[in-house]
Amino acid sequence: MMANGKVQDSSALLTEAVVSAPRIALVGVHGYGARHLANLQRLQLDGKVQLVAVADPNPPAPGALDPSVEVFGTLDELLAGGPAPDVVIIATPIHTHAGLGIAALSAGADVYLEKPATASLEQYRQLLDAATAANRSVQIGFQSLGSHALPAITRLLQDRTIGRIRGISATGMWVRDRTYFGRSRWAGKRTLDGIDVVDGVTTNSLAHAVATALRIAGAQGTDDVATVETDLYHAHDIEGDDTSTIRVRTSQGGTILCAFTLCAESQSEPFVTLHGTEGDAVFYYTSDVLEVITAAGVHQETFERTDLLENLLDHRSSGVPLLSSLAGSGAFMRVLEAIRTAEPPAAIGSANVTWTGEDGEARPIVNGIESLIRRATKAQATFSELGAAWARPIPPSAVLEVAGRAVAQRQAGDHVAPLSSPRPYLHPVTTPGGVVVTDHLPLDHVWHLGAGVALQDIDGINFWGGRTYLREAQGYVWREDHGSIRTAGLTRDASTLEEQLEWVGPDGRVLLTEDRRWTATGLSTTAWQLDLEFSLSPAGGRPVALGSPGSNGRIQEGYGGFFWRLPACSAVSVRTAHSSGEESVHGSTAPWLAWTADFEGRTATLIFIAGPDATDPWFVRHSGYPGVGLSLAWDSVVETRADMPLTRSVSVVVADGSLDDSEVSALVSAVEEAR
Repeated sequence: MMANGKVQDSSALLTEAVVSAPRIALVGVHGYGARHLANLQRLQLDGKVQLVAVADPNPPAPGALDPSVEVFGTLDELLAGGPAPDVVIIATPIHTHAGLGIAALSAGADVYLEKPATASLEQYRQLLDAATAANRSVQIGFQSLGSHALPAITRLLQDRTIGRIRGISATGMWVRDRTYFGRSRWAGKRTLDGIDVVDGVTTNSLAHAVATALRIAGAQGTDDVATVETDLYHAHDIEGDDTSTIRVRTSQGGTILCAFTLCAESQSEPFVTLHGTEGDAVFYYTSDVLEVITAAGVHQETFERTDLLENLLDHRSSGVPLLSSLAGSGAFMRVLEAIRTAEPPAAIGSANVTWTGEDGEARPIVNGIESLIRRATKAQATFSELGAAWARPIPPSAVLEVAGRAVAQRQAGDHVAPLSSPRPYLHPVTTPGGVVVTDHLPLDHVWHLGAGVALQDIDGINFWGGRTYLREAQGYVWREDHGSIRTAGLTRDASTLEEQLEWVGPDGRVLLTEDRRWTATGLSTTAWQLDLEFSLSPAGGRPVALGSPGSNGRIQEGYGGFFWRLPACSAVSVRTAHSSGEESVHGSTAPWLAWTADFEGRTATLIFIAGPDATDPWFVRHSGYPGVGLSLAWDSVVETRADMPLTRSVSVVVADGSLDDSEVSALVSAVEEAR
């Protein structure tokens, strides 16, 4: 090549380019710092950077660096006696980030800071102030934010490819052994020598999932987050969390549910899911794969990724926006601060953990964690709200007792996601022997809530949850039509609950008022009776129409009214006095219906007894999911009027063991005679 009339070889040109390239100092050469070293070597070969110095109290191995790279024990030593860096990369423990970042900024350098930015919100604000005062830039090492899939997701949202967004979830199921938490003094710590560290699955190991979900939701600054709810646990012998759910509500009204564990049975790729009304989009952020699932099929595409250090260099030279700026990390810092100030993570009891491996390779597996995580992300619920056996229990709003033993708990339903139509319900309901015979927030229908009352069509408002069946669509459709049932009054004693309820539409208007009464009565040492009476009245002067999918044209789908969701069970026998099996009893108007099944190795029988002169058909499901109800509007609309409230009653005998037909008949007769 020619330069000033002379031949200049390519190596000389490369040397000249490197000399003029930004000077880089790396603080922390081990752990993730080793990846930065490899990346810097790549960029230096391309003439984009000069690695001029490193700082680490544990210096790199001899020969690991070019002889021209100066080595220091600390950043202070580097800044005082080394070459002045243009950019300082900081890959050190979390609790050192703030001090090192401020020192580098004060020396006039731009900063690439590994995630999370700092160990507290106060430190974060100090770092922001330092960057502003120095007029320098800070990039935070959330590498997933460099993915070209993110602009594609923005276009997908703008085009409504998957419809309206119902919620966003972040899922991570990883495996970490004792060696992982023994690698350093700060690993798994909330504090170290009185200094905040806040290491854990949410703030460090799977922090990219949180940051990516926040970015997709449009939450970057601290003001973009309205609330953060934490539910933190650990199975390892650590201070921090290794199994947690986090629920973030953004200032724009969106919900992000994060469900993570480092105690899975096997490791899987983490992902962020956009749950839409017309489909889902799943972003596997470690591999930059975006999968879009709609009625048209599944489309998958792999995207490129912009290196965040190169993005910082381009920002310095040409002003392109930073992809993971310090200011844009504010929303994540709100999550970290909520975890830092939360109640310390609770230990998961040994009865719920299986250990595998030996010595440093030993690791815990939280029993059933994969299923719990799937339920949590779909229901937008925490582990506590799901009722995980090892989670902190949520105190019930009331308890029914028989012979001094709790047999049913009332849940207010405040925690239920809006699209599942929040409402009060009973769960768990147990036999005298302790067999749980209700379920709530199940994966197949997360809006199924124990035992209670729900309807899918009250003057066009959905009080059942989930999608709404529309006659004109001839199918189920996600709509913004979900109501809720709130408690206006509650009176209780050991055996009786009296509720005054309001059925409220999405606009805040009360459509119905309800008086509901639950009564528990002991029958024997192995059986007890639960009675439900409820009365629905219009909140205003005009009649209110009560409907169902059946009244809107869906054949044999007239559910709504009293409904009892059972847990997973086997060896099911469902029958009436004259028929047996799901197909035969579904839609029948028999006086009673019995359900006997094996519930996790223990047998129980439920006898559902319709009220006097009842004509509502039984709604029964077994093959798809286990549930029993009495249908108010099986195939046509019914009305409730101010002068004639709609009133229904049902009794349920909850018994241990398998009851034959004669035993069932005897119990039914006893209940009917006592009315």
